[in-house]
Amino acid sequence: MRFSHLVFFEAPAGAQADDTQARAGEREIDAVRDCLAAIPGLTRALIYTPARASDLFTDDPGAPCFGFQLCYDEIEALEAAALAGGALHDLSTGAASIRLSETGLAGATVRHQAMLTRHFPVAQPRALPAVHCSFAVHYPGPAADENAWHDHYIANHPPIMARFPGILEIEILTRLDWRDHLPWQRVHHMQRNRVAFESPEALTAALHSPVRHEMRADLACFPAFEGGNFHYPFRTEVVPSTR
Repeated sequence: MRFSHLVFFEAPAGAQADDTQARAGEREIDAVRDCLAAIPGLTRALIYTPARASDLFTDDPGAPCFGFQLCYDEIEALEAAALAGGALHDLSTGAASIRLSETGLAGATVRHQAMLTRHFPVAQPRALPAVHCSFAVHYPGPAADENAWHDHYIANHPPIMARFPGILEIEILTRLDWRDHLPWQRVHHMQRNRVAFESPEALTAALHSPVRHEMRADLACFPAFEGGNFHYPFRTEVVPSTR
């Protein structure tokens, strides 16, 4: 799974991500799930809905109210789904899109980005549950020297993450160029990462462990960058490909 296409719906102005009116309903999620699973070349999809977890250092507002991450082995498959006539293009403009527009997502801002995905080992590998909890961190950037920034981050941060108690998966995602014909707003975040845990409770335990202090100490060593960072817990459903 070398490439990821991330799509996030940001709640309309005045709504909160955990507001029951600012999210897709089960019928709409079913339609999205069926569409994503049938995308040719997809290795898996992750569907994101808001979750609650506690962190020692952050409590960022404005979490996306819905989202998904599509994983591919080939960039050509990612682009084929996003170009005119592709499955993702049909989702964004067709019947499933209409159903989404009738929910609390009607006024949502949809932002998307294709990224290169790096996977890192964890201390005690286990199978990822079909439903689990992710902690997604976004770094919009830029950095003064992005090569130096990525070099430090990739060399130093994942080995610390791997020591979180109960951690199941680590992904670091970096920018790339891609083609699409989607009506959504493109963004170009410098980097994103995702760590996975069995449940929000397991994520909270990890974020209150001594490892979290190590993560914070390494943040102080990062090369200079702008844009801050944003931390969001998500209930995460794994949707395997049916193609």
